[in-house]
Amino acid sequence: MTRISGNIVDVLNSSIYPGTLEIKDGRIINILKDYGKYNIFIIPPLVDSHIHIESSMLVPSEFARIAVRHGTVAVVSDPHEIANVLGREGVIYMIEDGKRVPFRFYFGAPSCVPATRFETSGAVLGPQEVEELLNREEVKYLSEVMNFPGVINKDPEVMAKIELAKRYRKKIDGHAPGLRGDTLKKYVEAGISTDHETVQPEEALEKLKAGMKLQIREGSAARSFDALVDLIEDYPDECMFCSDDKHPDELLRGHINKLVKRALNMGYDIMKVLRAASLNPIRHYGLDVGLLQKGDYADFVIVDNLKDFNILETYIKGVLVSKNGETMLPEFPVDIVNNFKTEEKRVSEISVKKKSRMINVIEAIDGQLITRKIKEVPKTSNGYVVSDPERDILKIVVVNRYRNAPPAVGFIKSFGLKRGAIATSVAHDSHNLIAVGVRDEDIVEALNLLIKNKGGLAVVCGTLQEVLPLPVAGLMSDRNGFEVGQRYSQLDSLTKELGSTLSAPFMTLSFMALLVIPELKLSDKGLFDGKRFEFIDLFTL
Repeated sequence: MTRISGNIVDVLNSSIYPGTLEIKDGRIINILKDYGKYNIFIIPPLVDSHIHIESSMLVPSEFARIAVRHGTVAVVSDPHEIANVLGREGVIYMIEDGKRVPFRFYFGAPSCVPATRFETSGAVLGPQEVEELLNREEVKYLSEVMNFPGVINKDPEVMAKIELAKRYRKKIDGHAPGLRGDTLKKYVEAGISTDHETVQPEEALEKLKAGMKLQIREGSAARSFDALVDLIEDYPDECMFCSDDKHPDELLRGHINKLVKRALNMGYDIMKVLRAASLNPIRHYGLDVGLLQKGDYADFVIVDNLKDFNILETYIKGVLVSKNGETMLPEFPVDIVNNFKTEEKRVSEISVKKKSRMINVIEAIDGQLITRKIKEVPKTSNGYVVSDPERDILKIVVVNRYRNAPPAVGFIKSFGLKRGAIATSVAHDSHNLIAVGVRDEDIVEALNLLIKNKGGLAVVCGTLQEVLPLPVAGLMSDRNGFEVGQRYSQLDSLTKELGSTLSAPFMTLSFMALLVIPELKLSDKGLFDGKRFEFIDLFTL
């Protein structure tokens, strides 16, 4: 039997008391209250209520090695990124790799693969495939239902997947940016229980009053913590913290623990904060994770105090998995799976002849997934529309990675590059190749670097050519998480040296093909208006 003493933070009963945990066979067999004077606090384990593990560019077992350093012991993970590339087998790959470590991965059955019919993905998950996944014990919920028009209009396939989740008594996750009023009511009435896409307090309040759980998101691209954290005061049982997408450099620096510390330093009550970071996701999804109660699994975190909130130790089933910022979990060799069939591209394939005076332009917004649709007079050269770094209007290109096809070309504002180009094979949700840059030659070279490596991130400026290969589905690395994080930081710094003013340029770029987030995006098939939900021409009056 193991005994661990400290100030025990009991969130279920809203109390803090000195005591000792008695642990045997991975469970807390007794909790002894005492009068000891302890300088450490034992808190419930931290849980990310919504994340795509693939966004960390690490396979699940490697993600776990980093996350436990920050007090995270469980994640509710939507594997729709790899599902868009490899289908059902991609989801199973994530489940099996996660079993290598004691970390708790709770995966969902992706509901929207492909996300829309307006893009090319590597696989399709219909009701039959979704049911096969929901029937697995490891799959805890139906992943975010991004096709909210399909829910509202009762699309037969969308509704079939929702009914399957109900039949298997599993939660249904939402994805409803900007949804309000009667349409929100219909969405919630379908059985959808959460939303992580809310960015405005008024919208969040309406969703909470409609009965949804609010997932307060602070990821590498989309950040709503500051705008929504106040809601934990009046809705402490309905709010959860999540990251959604967490790039490897930021994961090295922190995870849900950073949100807890920020909230505590803003003066929020420790019990309400830990409900959002631990209790609420465990209860909502029915996770088999301990909450510092007798008979629970011995899952907990030790911190120095409830202000600085430095993670000293992390335990899973009574086993120490991290101590003083060092992971105790072993590193495993990574199996390679992929789906990459396109051929290298030429500059002539991304050339655009001028057809009218104005063009539709995507305007990126730093820290948000939404964009604006604006009209601009383009810069031309010899009858062709070209990038205009002086006005920050750059060419953006999406290439179908699953078969050889002509690239789709558009223009984007607010990226900030003055020189060079960047490209990535992480392009939500179908994960075709996407690139942005000043010179066509650099754009094409960046794309071809990815094609040669069957996925990755690339920075090109003339003879400067740097790449981070992502051979696992073109989404994840086969390398150590610390190496991946450091390499990603190098590419991020290079991009900013080339002029980008975005806080996370690669992450922002990865969402410029996400058609289900308005207002204007670019798929491998063309420029897409997310409000009208239809393709539009690059050229306009």
